[in-house]
Amino acid sequence: MIKINSISGGKTSAFIAANYKADYNLFSLVRTDDKNCLFPDPKIRQFVEDKLQKPFIGTLEMDTIIYTMIDLEQHIGQEITWVSGITFDEVVKTKGGWLPNKLHRYCTTNLKLVPMFEWWYKTINEPVEMRIGFRANEMRRSAKMQEKLNKNGLLEIKHTVKKHPNGRNKWEVFEWQKPKFPLIEDNIYKDTIEQYWLGKDVRFAEMNNCVGCFHRNEILLKKMFEAHPNKMQWFLNQENDRDQRDTWKTGISYEKIKNHKLQHEIDFSDFSECDSGTCGL
Repeated sequence: MIKINSISGGKTSAFIAANYKADYNLFSLVRTDDKNCLFPDPKIRQFVEDKLQKPFIGTLEMDTIIYTMIDLEQHIGQEITWVSGITFDEVVKTKGGWLPNKLHRYCTTNLKLVPMFEWWYKTINEPVEMRIGFRANEMRRSAKMQEKLNKNGLLEIKHTVKKHPNGRNKWEVFEWQKPKFPLIEDNIYKDTIEQYWLGKDVRFAEMNNCVGCFHRNEILLKKMFEAHPNKMQWFLNQENDRDQRDTWKTGISYEKIKNHKLQHEIDFSDFSECDSGTCGL
């Protein structure tokens, strides 16, 4: 079975790429059409376009994730395959009918899973072993994923790759991956991963995933408004363009979060992974 390392841009999945050789290392990038989120270096923008074979204006993740992938490829001495689906702008316009939220997290499916699946369908099209970056203390997350396995021990995805004669999309269910959790199997915790990256030549962002992820608590989102105002304004604009009841988080708008006055200065180091949100990959 072909082995794939799923890389998110964080230290844990990067540790897997560095220590568990695979046939492919796969990274899915979240893009935006918003020129206010323009990636600052034109040469790197062109590099990303060449990798993706798609236009690249900017990302709604921290910009550092681009350098993480560049550095990591050099560190492991193996190519990293970059994929990307439609932009986040298009996702919120066409996929849900409302903004993604904790109950309807369709952003993860369309921004991460679908691009990876489409690459798999064109490149491999047979079940693969997908290494997932869950650590030894994250057995509940792995168990939750394994609950979704079918009778053949594989994850399924429903997707359209063909059309009916009448022009409508033809939906099919594909068995496409068997999740593998090498860090759980080898009893590896965060301290081992942090120790490994000390002094290494790979730059990492303070936090992964989209800066305005609705899983994050309000104080962390306020910090993101201070650190990444243009990207966070994108999230705020999505709410302003919709019904007042259609918000990323239940009970509070990003406008209120932006205008909240913090009583003391905070830093990213003041937050734990429980605050940061996760795409669950």
